[in-house]
Amino acid sequence: MRHRIKGRKLGRSTSHRLATLRSLATALIKHKKIKTTLAKAKQTRLFVEPLITKAKNGSVHARRLVAREIHDKEVVKELFGEVAEKIGDRPGGYTRIVKLGNRAGDGAEMAIIELVDYNNISNKKPKKSKAKKKAEPKVEEANIVEETVEEVKEETAAKIEDKAEETKEEISEEKTDDKKPDDLKKIEGIGPKIAEILNSNGIKTFSELAAVEADKIREYLKEAGGRFASHNPETWPAQAKLAAEGKWDELKKWQDELDGGIDKA
Repeated sequence: MRHRIKGRKLGRSTSHRLATLRSLATALIKHKKIKTTLAKAKQTRLFVEPLITKAKNGSVHARRLVAREIHDKEVVKELFGEVAEKIGDRPGGYTRIVKLGNRAGDGAEMAIIELVDYNNISNKKPKKSKAKKKAEPKVEEANIVEETVEEVKEETAAKIEDKAEETKEEISEEKTDDKKPDDLKKIEGIGPKIAEILNSNGIKTFSELAAVEADKIREYLKEAGGRFASHNPETWPAQAKLAAEGKWDELKKWQDELDGGIDKA
């Protein structure tokens, strides 16, 4: 059920749908009449008419609001100038939709959407000249081509932006993974729980542990709870230094002399 759900998705994501509506609105204001599918025409009407109402206001604030949706400066200038003046005191209903029937290829229902006050544009027939001229594309066909090009541009820009964000995230993850944590449990006196406490405080490698003073480690243990505060980390940095330097034989010999990480002497 679509209870209280407004608008049409047009088979597009949010960003792509917004780009399509902006493109259609720009083409409509520029050419005053465009041909598209009936669903797009209806959604374009809901999108463009509030912009035209703002243009009638003529204030700087209204111009900035319209410029957020219409990115062509010349079209915005035309909207606030010629179009707003032509509309005059019309209270609404600036556009008209004329159904054209189904498209031959896919059966989509087609329509023309036009500005009501410019409906006499298509009624003027150009005079026939004696000299032969190259056939020019119809206004509707030109609009469809321009609409398609704009849609492709917007869709490509959205994909590039999404790809850039994914690349940034991947680079960030790679940088994070460059420094692999060491097994701190190899230090005499450090068990799994204490290793987690040290990791949570940013100590994940032997080098990082060797650079921390024993008093600072005591603070971390004290914050973790009473049962951890009883551990003596006095030899942990020195053990970690040997491990970081790869002096495992020397470290093992020393650990044999320790009692739970505490120097017996």
